[in-house]
Amino acid sequence: MTLFPEAYKENRGTMSMIAAFYSNKSILITGATGFLGKVLMEKLFRTSPHLKVIYILVRPKSGQTLQERVFQILNSKLFEQVKEVCPNVHEKIRPISADLNQRDFAISKEDMQELLSCTNIVFHCAATVRFDAHLREAVQLNVTATQQLLLMASQMPKLEAFIHISTAFSNCNLSHIDEVIYPCPVEPRKIIDSMEWLDDSIIEEITPKLIGDRPNTYTYTKALGEIVVQQESGNLNVAIVRPSIVGATWQEPFPGWVDNLNGPSGLIIATGKGFLRSIKATPMAVADVIPVDTVVNLTIAVGWYTAVHRPKSTLIYHSTSGNLNPCNWYKMGLQVLATIEKIPFESAFRRPNADFTTNNFTTQYWNAVSHRAPAIIYDFYLRLTGRKPRMLKLMNRLLKTISMLEYFINHSWEWSTNNTEMLLSELSPEDQRVFNFDVRQLNWIEYIENYVLGVKKYLLKEDLAGIPKAKQHLKRLRNIHYLFNTALFLIIWRLLIARSQMARNVWFFIVSFCYKFISYFRASSTLKV
Repeated sequence: MTLFPEAYKENRGTMSMIAAFYSNKSILITGATGFLGKVLMEKLFRTSPHLKVIYILVRPKSGQTLQERVFQILNSKLFEQVKEVCPNVHEKIRPISADLNQRDFAISKEDMQELLSCTNIVFHCAATVRFDAHLREAVQLNVTATQQLLLMASQMPKLEAFIHISTAFSNCNLSHIDEVIYPCPVEPRKIIDSMEWLDDSIIEEITPKLIGDRPNTYTYTKALGEIVVQQESGNLNVAIVRPSIVGATWQEPFPGWVDNLNGPSGLIIATGKGFLRSIKATPMAVADVIPVDTVVNLTIAVGWYTAVHRPKSTLIYHSTSGNLNPCNWYKMGLQVLATIEKIPFESAFRRPNADFTTNNFTTQYWNAVSHRAPAIIYDFYLRLTGRKPRMLKLMNRLLKTISMLEYFINHSWEWSTNNTEMLLSELSPEDQRVFNFDVRQLNWIEYIENYVLGVKKYLLKEDLAGIPKAKQHLKRLRNIHYLFNTALFLIIWRLLIARSQMARNVWFFIVSFCYKFISYFRASSTLKV
């Protein structure tokens, strides 16, 4: 049986325009070992198996060759379909030893010459996504590296398009965000220069003043990176894609694939394992999650459009869901809990349950009562059994991570999507099918169910055959929860009775009332008989 890639129409053998464009192309992807980069690479190979080569920048790792890193990526379930469509895929991935922290990325002269002379398309996905990254590190990876890559691109005679992946939250200090590049008070070049001679203590002191009303160094440096693209792209054909919160795959190559803890994935695990019981959030705020395959389809389409149509200015494309198909955090939370009840995670710490808090006082209260107190009790148990206590340390790390996400789950934004909708209208029906980025078609309930299942299978590596055992474990946790609460209530009430005459009177009244009610109920039943 002949295997045809998805880009071919059924029973017609005709290829989509976008897929045909990438055939015989040499493509450079930075950040190819990351979540978005892997899905981008998989989609390119699956729809355009005749592309010439994909160069990927790989940071050297001790004890592992570059080719071993490539085989590690290809051994993922993500690439199973690609191996059928493109059996020689491992020969078409050319890993380049590189370090984005070094000048010229520490690329050898031979590799640099090959990149400069052969590359047709650049997808710049590499970035640090750590919200608490030191400003020097964030500037180096999100700003300086972008500047250096643009300099390389300007020396590529065959380059047709340079696509920069930013974030929809680069201007999160605004409530309405248009498809434009917004200026920053301090020029990126001055920031880059200052990072070379300022020491860490001074940088830490000036960081709050520089980032202003943005929540972290990540969003600030991504905004600087966009300005660098605008200022230093020269005559290059450049476009910027701004995704919001990138989540698991929606459809391609199969639903629910995810391989990192960023975004909702970490929250799903923390909730499913029973670690997270409350979170400060605005329930009705829009959860602007966008499936990774939607972002990738848009990115590939943007690469085609930018190379073929050569827009006169740098176009920005928002890959967001909130303005076209909104889902709030309350609805998402309910569906996550409902799915976890059907397919629970193994070895949960507590029975999964989560509530939203809306102010600092209740947040601190529940952090103490529902997070740190159980962790302390569990650590005490570990000490008694001769094991090393670890739960409080783990819980504090979780709460710190959650606190960094609070800004994004307590606000809603409006992103204009004129360019994204324009691009969709420019695609043929076949390209709209193969490279679907129309988020209006997304069914949130189905997507969240697949997301939770994907977290269980691909992140936690749990077998679905273990679901009955996991459900039994949750039943035991539920019984322990009820017994603990009952015992706690009785102890507190007993202490109150011992110290308060009023408490004793209330107690005797309740007991007397219950006794009379039961007696009346029995007498009524006897009369009916």
